Amino acid sequence: MHIYEVLRRPIVTEKSMRQSDLVNQYTFEVDRRATKQQVKKAVETAFDVQVVRVNIMRCAGKKRRWGRHITRTPWWKKAVVMLAEGDSIQFFEGV
Repeated sequence: MHIYEVLRRPIVTEKSMRQSDLVNQYTFEVDRRATKQQVKKAVETAFDVQVVRVNIMRCAGKKRRWGRHITRTPWWKKAVVMLAEGDSIQFFEGV
């Protein structure tokens, strides 16, 4: 997998913004096949920062109703990346 295919999108919620302010952690949706090492390398390359720790969790899909049919959205992965002290990602600043 190419390094730029690992990160899908940033997750901007109240909790993730609080984490970025207080403990320097940023949250991303990542590819389902991505590993911790690949996420670390992708963040370091894309944003020119030093990554200290990566936590990955698998988020279950939700049930959706479409007429009389009940379907499921696909599962996805979320990565919480902790940066070194003094580093920050400018994409999240001022949101």
